[in-house]
Amino acid sequence: MSGAEFSPGSIVTARGREWVVLPESEAEVLYLRPLGSGEDTPTVLIPALEPSPVSSATFPDPDPSKAGTQSAGLLLRDALMLKLRAGAGPYRSFGNIAVEPRAYQLVPLMMALKQPTIRLLIADDVGIGKTIEAGLIAREMLDRGEITHLSVLCPPHLCEQWQKELLNRFHINAEVVRSSTAPRLERGLPAGSSVFSEYPFTVVSLDYIKSKVRRDAFAEQCPEFIIVDEAHTCSRSGQGRQQRYELLKQLSEDKFRHMVLLTATPHSGDEHAFYNLLGLLQDDFLNLREDMRADHPLRQKLAHHFVQRRREDIKEWQEGNLFPERFVAEDTYKLSGDWNNIFQEVLDYARELVEREEGAQLKVRMNWWAALALLRCISSSPHAAIRALNTRLDNAIGKSDEIVTDQELQDALEQQGNASVMDGVNDDLTFDDVEPGAAQQEDIERLNQLINRAKKLKSSGDPKLQSLIRNLKLLLEEGYKPVIFCRYIATAEYITEELAAKFKSHEVIYVTGNLTSAERETKIEGLKESDKEPILVATDCLSEGINLQDQFTAIIHYDLSWNPTRHEQREGRVDRFGQKAESVKALLLYGEDNPVDGAVLQVIIRKAEAIRKALGVSVPMPEDDNRVTQAILNTVLLRKDGAGQQTTLYLFDGIDEVQEMEAAWESAREKARKNRTVFAQQRLSPEQVMPEWEKAFSVLGSEEDVRRFVINACERLGAPLSRLSKGGYQLPIKHLTRAVLERLETAGFSHLNRIDFAYPSAAGCEFVSRTHPLVSHLADYLAEQAMTGEETDLIARVGVIKTADVAKKTTIFLLRLRSRLTIKRTADSDAAGRDMLSEEAMAVAYVGDEMQILDKKQVVELMQATPGKNLTPEARERELISALEGLSMKKPEFAQLAGKRAQEVLEDHRRARDAAEAKGTYSVKPQLPVDVMGIYILLPDAGLL
Repeated sequence: MSGAEFSPGSIVTARGREWVVLPESEAEVLYLRPLGSGEDTPTVLIPALEPSPVSSATFPDPDPSKAGTQSAGLLLRDALMLKLRAGAGPYRSFGNIAVEPRAYQLVPLMMALKQPTIRLLIADDVGIGKTIEAGLIAREMLDRGEITHLSVLCPPHLCEQWQKELLNRFHINAEVVRSSTAPRLERGLPAGSSVFSEYPFTVVSLDYIKSKVRRDAFAEQCPEFIIVDEAHTCSRSGQGRQQRYELLKQLSEDKFRHMVLLTATPHSGDEHAFYNLLGLLQDDFLNLREDMRADHPLRQKLAHHFVQRRREDIKEWQEGNLFPERFVAEDTYKLSGDWNNIFQEVLDYARELVEREEGAQLKVRMNWWAALALLRCISSSPHAAIRALNTRLDNAIGKSDEIVTDQELQDALEQQGNASVMDGVNDDLTFDDVEPGAAQQEDIERLNQLINRAKKLKSSGDPKLQSLIRNLKLLLEEGYKPVIFCRYIATAEYITEELAAKFKSHEVIYVTGNLTSAERETKIEGLKESDKEPILVATDCLSEGINLQDQFTAIIHYDLSWNPTRHEQREGRVDRFGQKAESVKALLLYGEDNPVDGAVLQVIIRKAEAIRKALGVSVPMPEDDNRVTQAILNTVLLRKDGAGQQTTLYLFDGIDEVQEMEAAWESAREKARKNRTVFAQQRLSPEQVMPEWEKAFSVLGSEEDVRRFVINACERLGAPLSRLSKGGYQLPIKHLTRAVLERLETAGFSHLNRIDFAYPSAAGCEFVSRTHPLVSHLADYLAEQAMTGEETDLIARVGVIKTADVAKKTTIFLLRLRSRLTIKRTADSDAAGRDMLSEEAMAVAYVGDEMQILDKKQVVELMQATPGKNLTPEARERELISALEGLSMKKPEFAQLAGKRAQEVLEDHRRARDAAEAKGTYSVKPQLPVDVMGIYILLPDAGLL
């Protein structure tokens, strides 16, 4: 008998055991999963080579002589439910993800599945969960068989974060492709192939792939599904960014390529860039630039491709407190003593540099950038200023063989200055935390004197550090767990050393750009193993890429950023979806008499905050960096009294630059406001989405189901969990049954010690979702034991009890339904379809002759009914034999139920994926007979009524 005779979902006997046939099976090759197993990797079997023929099998009815308790039955029901990977319902992917998405996060998925070729711009606010939303779409398309390859394009610093999220949440094992990894991946590839043809899932650095030669090769072999993170960095002209836009434009020209674009700032006042972004979805959307009428047909069409929501918009979903309340505070310090003297001397030197007008333009610009560098560093800490004064600016530019003219040198100077002094351009912020060079050759002797004086400063006189310590004590007393953000490495090292000496009962560490992405993550994860409460000091290398909400609840801005977008990114590390604390806090420190801080506050931060409050989202600064830096310089350096001293902090000589910048920023705000009004996504309401969310998790099981199952399973297997004082559970894993322990050891999970069922997990705990190996191996083992019937005290397929919880005899049948779903995404009737397996564990109850389908709550209540009087083994077996004898009469009814559920599965899939332009057909066939997994009888106990 060939494999062609076994349809997906059917049961066969081979090699002395029973198997479920999987959809991948072909005429001569069978892909099988052991019956009762939730294994992800199928067994491949060639029937022609088997010593014994592969034959059809039927599922055995329960044995009435092997009865157990009701709770043992509930354990089986939970095991069957949590083992499901191809669950019934509208979405194929939910059985394969390690996250329980909130209902509002289904909106982009539902929008995407309505499009024959997915083109979607997800512009939700920071921290709402764009990564989850994009990952859901990718996983769903994979599990529907509509794609086989995908790539995530993102800025270099986000590559490892994406790799981790895809693996841990969506079980997609992707390779990072960048300059440092490409040679290894390309080594040994077959002739004519590429990384993107041989590795189905990749995370690709935009800076690596954007060059012309790589871009063209990538476009030829690019996967059919693309996610682009920080998409706004790919929509503008300018050095580097133009190449990114040309890459995406080239990819978008393939009308069958699915593209999901992610950004929290789709519109920052640059109309051209915004419409470039829309044009990547569909060329026609570029025409909206000329006509923004509310009834424009293109605007109505765009609503199907563009979703943009603020946190305020999520409140209507009434899913509880999904985001913490953010408290914002400020504190000041005054410069004094030797610290003030050093600051004033550096300020005077910076003023002299700017006032030097002799020499070539390159020299003037070097002086200008040196002055800005010193202002930035001395405002951070004298330690940062020392490093800047120790490094000559002309040696720090990063010369290469390509720089041969003064103009090329000046361009390199401007690029480095924007990165190390400013925080990069608005839509492409830098993560360079190395102190910029500021020393000038002709001033070396004077600078050495400054350096020597700065080295003699004692931390006890540092007013900024003392302000930090004072506020840190208050935060810790209030129960907050803080992250302290600095601009430069030297400052982070300095305050970490000081705080470690002051807060000895805490674990104080620092993370800077000196560490690789993997090393940073390892260092932060290591905090979970410490018995001490953490204090983390970090530069802005952590302001994107690594989420900190599972360990920290407060942000301290030790150094003001010269770009307000950076402040929002810092705070977004802890104030985001998944933060368990009810509140988070953001504290801003600045010098009351520090003219640099005063200028940044007045020119940048106050304006940004006013716009954010008015609009509900942040709008980046205008992109003319010279205007911003000139305003700061004029504010700090050029306002002097008759004695040549700085006068009142908030009076500006650079009033023209400030007014020009504010006017440009206000214009950007107004454009962003109009576009939010015009393009706000209002098409899918909670009433449309919630039923889909509830249906998916009623079949597959929720976080609470996972918790109940693991706790009950471990207790029955001799390894009861105990609650930890700081949240989570202690798992005595070595006490588990040897068979389970061996499976976990093989999977690499014998280290499990502390676990949690909520995300983010409690400190030091591993998150256990329904797809975690602990759950799947427990479920497989218990289901197998139920089939053997050898340990009925542990788990059983049959049971009878007397209980006062029912008034009439109630018989519960635990059923497993399987359906073969065939989808053709083409109008060609002769084309092959994609076969998928849909499975569902369902409980039905009979009170008399009437069948009732039990929902999840009813099943749990009945299976946890309180036992009453004991039944003799003979009486128990009589009841079960009677139920089994009547089973043949009920199986036709079960078959009708299977047919009805199969049709509902078909309707779910049509509803989820159909679109006006979509072609293709669906068909569904229930696999009969229905598997009767268990029978449990509840008899009324009159004596307890």
